Amino acid sequence: MEHLCNGHSEADIWGRKLALNDDILMSIEKPARYIGGEYNAVLKTPDKVDIRFAFCFPDVYEIGMSHLGLQILYDAFNSMDDVWCERVFSPWVDLDAVMRKEHIPLFALESQDPVREFDFLGITIQYEMCYTNILQVLDLAQIPILAAERGENCPIVIGGGPCTYNPEPLADFFDIFYIGEGETRYRELFDLYKECRERNLGRMAFLRRAAKLPGLYVPRFYDVEYKEDGTIKRFFPLEEGIPAVIQKEIVMDMSGVGYPVKPVVPFIKVTQDRGVLEIQRGCIRGCRFCQAGQLYRPVRERDADHLKKYALEILKNTGHEEISLSSLSSSDYSGLPELVDFLIEECGKQHVNISLPSLRIDAFSLDVMSKVQDVKKSSLTFAPEAGSQRLRNVINKGLTEETILKGAELAFKGGWNRVKLYFMLGLPTETDEDILGIAELCNKIAALYYDTVPKEKRGGSRVQIVASTSFFVPKPFTPFQWAPQCTKEDFLEKAYQTRTAVSEQLNQKSIKYNWHEADASVMEGVFARGDRRLCRVIRKVYEKGGFYDAWGEYYDNDKWMETLEECGLSAEFYTHRQRPLDEILPWDFIDCGVSKAFLQREWEKAGREENSENCKEKCQGCGAARFGAGICHESRQQ
Repeated sequence: MEHLCNGHSEADIWGRKLALNDDILMSIEKPARYIGGEYNAVLKTPDKVDIRFAFCFPDVYEIGMSHLGLQILYDAFNSMDDVWCERVFSPWVDLDAVMRKEHIPLFALESQDPVREFDFLGITIQYEMCYTNILQVLDLAQIPILAAERGENCPIVIGGGPCTYNPEPLADFFDIFYIGEGETRYRELFDLYKECRERNLGRMAFLRRAAKLPGLYVPRFYDVEYKEDGTIKRFFPLEEGIPAVIQKEIVMDMSGVGYPVKPVVPFIKVTQDRGVLEIQRGCIRGCRFCQAGQLYRPVRERDADHLKKYALEILKNTGHEEISLSSLSSSDYSGLPELVDFLIEECGKQHVNISLPSLRIDAFSLDVMSKVQDVKKSSLTFAPEAGSQRLRNVINKGLTEETILKGAELAFKGGWNRVKLYFMLGLPTETDEDILGIAELCNKIAALYYDTVPKEKRGGSRVQIVASTSFFVPKPFTPFQWAPQCTKEDFLEKAYQTRTAVSEQLNQKSIKYNWHEADASVMEGVFARGDRRLCRVIRKVYEKGGFYDAWGEYYDNDKWMETLEECGLSAEFYTHRQRPLDEILPWDFIDCGVSKAFLQREWEKAGREENSENCKEKCQGCGAARFGAGICHESRQQ
């Protein structure tokens, strides 16, 4: 493997012929999005590799280059001598128009070669509102949008990421979906591809064999029948030997897999412009709204000594001025005190900031806060999620108001005067009192600042409480997968109630309130729990000019509602009805590691406003123990 700027002359680096000429690059916004050549990008010789893999993040460059999963698989694939992985992103709307007008095919950044010439186009699907961008990528790449129309010379289009845990709304567009964590199965898939190519077996033979590999779902070999009411009657494989259930892929030993210590460093500022240390996967907490907390079970930690080594190498290889710890709940990482002490010492020497996201209020240490602030102080982010204790019990947040206020007090004593608070509106069983509780909690935290910090130490400024609410979207493989979602009108009314309640608080001048768009949240809910019939909707909206739906300025809700109706479907069917427990759900053919019986128990506990202990306190029998990894394995050894 050769790294750009490591072993290449300047002539080698810039000797590539760019896919876009100077006139185009000078006419578009941020041309650095499209030229490649960044530090640590990997260059290989095309005729010296067997497989060319285009890794696509179907959003703008700045978003995609902030995604750790892209860097992990980019590094993993390029560590294979016979594979060259290159990056692809959705062109922004200005270049999109130029490429269509000039008939320029979508290209990979490293080689600038057309994506249609690659063996694989891998698309990571991180959020539902990027679905039309996937069609944009295929269209610009001059690859048939429908998998059934692709010929022998088309790349194999494979999807991965969290949205593949309900891949059905995209089933018509992908050849393969990879269910689970990407480090485990790709080598086997690449070897199978090479074997089929050497034997001239053809595309269908390869896909048929791939469908029998663990973790791989090939939609063309499955079909679905519907009842008159629109629910699923049965979902079934079409051929013998094709598995009826797909079990997720999981990394058993986090310290035994590689890690990208030479991540690609963008030329331009991206959304998350820092070095990243993934300290663990999974979460012990079991919040009932959280899909990631279920999908990535069981909790598996990376070795602290490995992480120390990675941190030093990343800083040396990138020049980043900030390093961040990545996990769903960093406070629960057993090696956190040791790792943070090491980072504080090393980062202090290099004047590098440390970012500690995903810390729980009740576990936030005054000692850690005071040490981190010596390097650089920033606002603190807490996520109570609900304004009342009753509703926090429903969602199994495991936080009391006492622990929230105690955490805020520690923060204020540590020198912080800006706190971000995240809540959700529209959670199951939510009442007006729960909504009022959001404003009241913000007010109590603001008042606590003035009670805690003497006037002479405030520096003439008031505390800043920034409260943000998102709208609850039920997701597959959570206890709330059966729950109804609010309508757009309900969401807007709840946001108005929250804003009004905040304006009535004594410390309202210290509180800023933000909320998300309601239209897009409803459509996200449609996609999240949708079925194959939505493929036609997504395609028609794209053909009407819709893409970049994740960006508010380009989202057109009327277009989606109109197209749903044209296709004989409705948002209400997918979002606003409560599903019976015996309904066949579009994603039931996937085994994510937690059992449906466990999710049902948690759904019933939510209705009783009962908490469940976290995984370290008591095993809840979710089903993930069968993997024999991480916390489940450790608890059995004790």
